[in-house]
Amino acid sequence: MSLHQDAVVVDCHNDLILLVDHFDQRNQPGHFKDFWLPELRTGGVDVQILPICLEPAFQSEGGLRRTLLLVERIHRLAAEHSDDVAVCVTGAEIDAAVAAGKIALVIALEGAHGIGQDVALVRTLHRVGVRVVSMAHFGRTFLADGSGLDTTSRSRLTPEGIEALREMEELGIVFDISHLGLGGVDDVLELATRPFLATHSACLGITDSHRNLHDDHIRRIAQLGGVIGVAAAIPFFIDAQHPTADRVVDHIERIVEVAGIDHVGLGPDFIDDYYQQVYGGWILPPGFEATTAHAEIARPSDLPKITEALVRRGFGEPDIRKILGENVLRVLRDVMVADHA
Repeated sequence: MSLHQDAVVVDCHNDLILLVDHFDQRNQPGHFKDFWLPELRTGGVDVQILPICLEPAFQSEGGLRRTLLLVERIHRLAAEHSDDVAVCVTGAEIDAAVAAGKIALVIALEGAHGIGQDVALVRTLHRVGVRVVSMAHFGRTFLADGSGLDTTSRSRLTPEGIEALREMEELGIVFDISHLGLGGVDDVLELATRPFLATHSACLGITDSHRNLHDDHIRRIAQLGGVIGVAAAIPFFIDAQHPTADRVVDHIERIVEVAGIDHVGLGPDFIDDYYQQVYGGWILPPGFEATTAHAEIARPSDLPKITEALVRRGFGEPDIRKILGENVLRVLRDVMVADHA
């Protein structure tokens, strides 16, 4: 058995539920079974963090309704494919699912638009299974500013955002700083008492993008026990001209140099199929220039190419296993403890 297939592979960020919902709305309910499940199995994915990212039409109105509908869709998906996947709300449940040969699904929010300014809803969302939360996407929520606003605001956490962070730590929800503005990242680093994730980010020292993290933030995330999941599928994050598996490993190596081998994982952000199917191509967020380059790591089935690149670079098996999943699993086990609902 290959190292990649034998290792526990954790994907910190795949927006697949949006594409599943897209096909549901077109009376094609088999999309997960026909496309995503084979992709995940071929890619060796054992743990999939499933973010709920709201389309712009739902970000100001209807956010909570849309969030809950997608949460419900994830639970129904797990019921429909119970031999293959399981929604998990604790680290112990993740371990049990993986041991049973299932893909552990962890429900996440990418941008907390559904919470609005009602921090009490953090506990409500915890009750329905949400276990990873980022407070903002590219723009502004009542809790925080996204990285797209770094040049126009101080991008800090709001008072409600600070309260929400404390509530998440108490409940056992993993905080996610990907997409958070630089000032907000500083706030989290000052206030956090538990390890957290940057589910899909890369290194500012390699690729100049407001979505990436500079070395000081990477170092301080590691000091709190956190892990950075390296993006791979979006060219603008890793290299707009040469988004290859080797370029992904360049970012992995940079994090290892800055923070150590225990603080890097995988957060590819497989969104290309969604944009192609729904919009016919990329819709660029603020601050990104068009590119014709196609990411070498575009779908879960491409993930073994990262392992191959790591082997070529001379990474040993124990370190590769940490990068593929063990580091992120440590954070999930540490924070996602017994149900507090």
